[in-house]
Amino acid sequence: MPSRRRAALVLLLLALAGAAALGAALLAGTLPVAPADALAALAGGGGEAGEVVRALRLPRALAAFACGGLLALAGALMQVLLRNPLADPYVLGVSGGAAVGALLALLASLPAALVHGGAFAGALGATLLVFGLAHGEGAWTRTRLLLTGVIVASGCSAVVALILSIASEGQLRGMLFWLMGDLSHAVTPWPALVVLVAGLAFALPFARDLNLVAHGDLAARALGVPVGRLTLGIQVAASLLTATAVTTAGSIAFVGLVVPHLVRLAVGNDQRVLLPAAALAGGALLACADTLARTLISPQQLPVGVLTALIGVPLFLFLLGRQPGRAP
Repeated sequence: MPSRRRAALVLLLLALAGAAALGAALLAGTLPVAPADALAALAGGGGEAGEVVRALRLPRALAAFACGGLLALAGALMQVLLRNPLADPYVLGVSGGAAVGALLALLASLPAALVHGGAFAGALGATLLVFGLAHGEGAWTRTRLLLTGVIVASGCSAVVALILSIASEGQLRGMLFWLMGDLSHAVTPWPALVVLVAGLAFALPFARDLNLVAHGDLAARALGVPVGRLTLGIQVAASLLTATAVTTAGSIAFVGLVVPHLVRLAVGNDQRVLLPAAALAGGALLACADTLARTLISPQQLPVGVLTALIGVPLFLFLLGRQPGRAP
């Protein structure tokens, strides 16, 4: 368990990394912006550069940070609850349900706001379906929940393939970008930021109980932890965090899987430190990835989910190589 001083230092460094990632997002782009102009833009001035920063770059950067934090926090919660290091925010089929809802809205040529609404409705629908199917003998078991999530996700993938096969050529590009993760339409970051703060505020009071659950349900119950209620509450919270992220930015892979592992190497497995550290690290990572996605081959933009996968795959293989014989 990390010392308080080390934990505070790690959290401070991650907060600075997040601020640096947001700053880089404001400066980089087709129209370069000087640091002084970016500061002036935040104060309401800056001329043309200020308009670009306030109207385009700042909302997108904040949305990227919020979505990265949501996915990493959800991943950390799922891994400790399921005691499975390979669990990630999409294990309950949330991403698949969101994809079905969003693509149906795109297929019907609905406005962007309704596309987001369709994604959120699909994500919540998949979550309710998984919980309903996994409920057996009055309780959810980890194995049953995982298997049900995999099956529901597979069914959603089949529906997504059906939608893509009947969509017109003009609709396919937007659909594929959404499936690969796209923050170009994330102009309202505040809902995601509010949900991220609320998720941390909800989870942190249960951090001590989560530390006990990580060592086994029997030991946790013996120490007075209401394991059943805690498991259900955290699973629903993780699903809502993921649903908000995919509604805002589409399907983005590996953030919720890899970031908790990397943070765990630095701070250990104390959930009181791991949860906020994962949120900060996930936000910084996705903000950096989105900046690269819109600047690497500017003016053309890449799907941010492609970059997170390209970063996440070698990182995950590295973590596997460090600990042979078992998952990281």
